[in-house]
Amino acid sequence: MMGLLAEIELIIDNLHKWAAPQHVKKNLTTMGDDVYINYEPLGVVLVIGAWNYPLVVVLQPVVGAIAAGNAVVIKPSEVAEHTAKLLEKIVPRYLDKELYPVVNGGVPETTKLLAERFDHIFYTGNTSVGKIIMQAAAKFLTPVTLELGGKSPCYIDKDCDIDIASRRITWGKFVNCGQTCIAPDYVLCDKSIQGKLIEKIKETLKEFYGENPKESQDYERIINQRHFKRVLGLLQGEKVAIGGEHDESSCYIAPTVLIDVKPNAKVMQEEIFGPLLPIITVKDVDEAIQFINQKEKPLALYAFANDKKVFGYPCVQNLGPDC
Repeated sequence: MMGLLAEIELIIDNLHKWAAPQHVKKNLTTMGDDVYINYEPLGVVLVIGAWNYPLVVVLQPVVGAIAAGNAVVIKPSEVAEHTAKLLEKIVPRYLDKELYPVVNGGVPETTKLLAERFDHIFYTGNTSVGKIIMQAAAKFLTPVTLELGGKSPCYIDKDCDIDIASRRITWGKFVNCGQTCIAPDYVLCDKSIQGKLIEKIKETLKEFYGENPKESQDYERIINQRHFKRVLGLLQGEKVAIGGEHDESSCYIAPTVLIDVKPNAKVMQEEIFGPLLPIITVKDVDEAIQFINQKEKPLALYAFANDKKVFGYPCVQNLGPDC
């Protein structure tokens, strides 16, 4: 919530400048005119939220849309049902329910919303649903903002500081039980450092979550049974170096590191969105780049190296905002 509050404060401090008419350079045809760009609200915006951070992910685009002068239809994720009910209860207390209605429900309700004409649609979630939303928006030529997921790789150079790399990867991967869109999805590293990396991750996990993560108040759970079974299905048949324990009754899956993972394994074919971290060995940064480029463009790339030349590769420069 701190990020959301900071964004609200940023908007309050700067909205008068952002919304002000922007004067532009004149040309021969406009020499005698007062030429400027005047910003206007789009109209009615639909915000469809995600379940992994159900307050922030929904409210951040809502804040921006309201600041720009739009009416907003708010559709929280039905997967995080308690948060969805909370939003339905509290939003009308502070915002005009005619201008900022909260619509709860599942696929049927979302489908009905997408049949309506909006002036902009903002969606956070997976790629398959993103395609459905874009297809529905195309009927009215409605512009969309799609914040989708992907398999965000980590490249660890053999000469980097393994302590720093393992600590940052462990935090980024296992916070919120791996259910973060820019969480490290898999690791590419030289075989010579794989053993040390695993040991350092094991040490860091103990520091973060104690001897038994299941008993830690800081370690979360998979959101529901459906996603628990999906993540567990990705684990089947893989070689476990750390973790692997699970409990269906509480949707618990331990922080898990996998080794000897084949590039065509099931766990490498989709965004994991759970506490499984596959490690794949490569010879060097060139092989790592080749591996990454064979897949869809990820949302983020994490590279750990002491050699600044590694960060000069076009792949590292262009793949994503989080390096």
